[in-house]
Amino acid sequence: MTQTPSIEAQPWGVTPAGDAVTLYTLHAAPLRAQIMTYGGVLVGLQAPDRRGTLADVTLGHDALAPYLSRETSPYFGALIGRYGNRIAEGRFVLDGHPVTLARNNGPNALHGGPGGFDQQLWQATPETGPNAVSLHLRRTSPEGEEGYPGTVQVEVTYTLSVAELRLQYRAQTDRPTVLNLTNHTYWNLAGGGRDVLDHRLQVQASRFTPTGPTLIPTGEVQPVAGTPFDLRQPQRLGDVLAHPHEQLTFAGGLDHNFVLDQPGTGQAVATLHDPHSGRRLEVQTTQPGLQVYSGNFLDGTITGRGGQRYGHRWAVCLETQHFPNSPNQPHFPSTRLNPGEPFASQTIYRFSVQD
Repeated sequence: MTQTPSIEAQPWGVTPAGDAVTLYTLHAAPLRAQIMTYGGVLVGLQAPDRRGTLADVTLGHDALAPYLSRETSPYFGALIGRYGNRIAEGRFVLDGHPVTLARNNGPNALHGGPGGFDQQLWQATPETGPNAVSLHLRRTSPEGEEGYPGTVQVEVTYTLSVAELRLQYRAQTDRPTVLNLTNHTYWNLAGGGRDVLDHRLQVQASRFTPTGPTLIPTGEVQPVAGTPFDLRQPQRLGDVLAHPHEQLTFAGGLDHNFVLDQPGTGQAVATLHDPHSGRRLEVQTTQPGLQVYSGNFLDGTITGRGGQRYGHRWAVCLETQHFPNSPNQPHFPSTRLNPGEPFASQTIYRFSVQD
């Protein structure tokens, strides 16, 4: 008998400001996703392996408290805004006016600043349908939040069905600003207990944006051919990360934006496969870039779900987004958002099993 999709809500603690946080559990057998209102975090997602055994394929925590500090939760599963990734020196010019942002990554602004969307409370509305279940998350980012101009209304909808998790992003502003929204889930298709070095990653991108030592793109767009960034055919992550390439040295691994060949076509822009469990993750998106991050700063000091210590290379992030530092690179796809021109994007994470 087919199980009807469902959603459950439960209290999940209180923020330091005294705001109650709710954890929603979305069921669409065999998948199960948990999302909380603090940070819009995807707390966990369970998917079956080739034997039908369910396991959580993300990194995260069993309680709210660790998510309140980036020392114990480095954006695990979080919604990112106003600007995903880095902006050089936390500065850019918009319509001739200098904008200064809160900096939280050395000289740069990262993932919206110290008070970014991952540290904010979202308002939630659940919705159940015959074949899927959704959670609509909304918040207003006020004028000047973390230095960004304009008041921005944001809505992110998580929709879970039997084989996929769909994220739909919408936003509108009352004055010109910049916006780059993404989700920062750390994927481990083995279900934990080991690193992801044996995972096979494929990214349909013929070019990437190299960076300098502080991981700000140089402005160049280079071909991946002849480099470890050529992931157009599946590559074992351990082999990619072992390559003595200067770009990998700068980042301590992969932390790079790939220029997608065919975003918005309904085709997979990336696939991740764990040969041990058989789990396979396919990514589709309307966004022009994919930031691949190989868990470079995980070092075993963070204790996550079930008391597990998250070691080096314990996950890989596949962040669909616009390019880093686009407000300072006019030839990159624009992240400008104008009044009366709503922002909309979609990313789909599709799950299957491959022998």
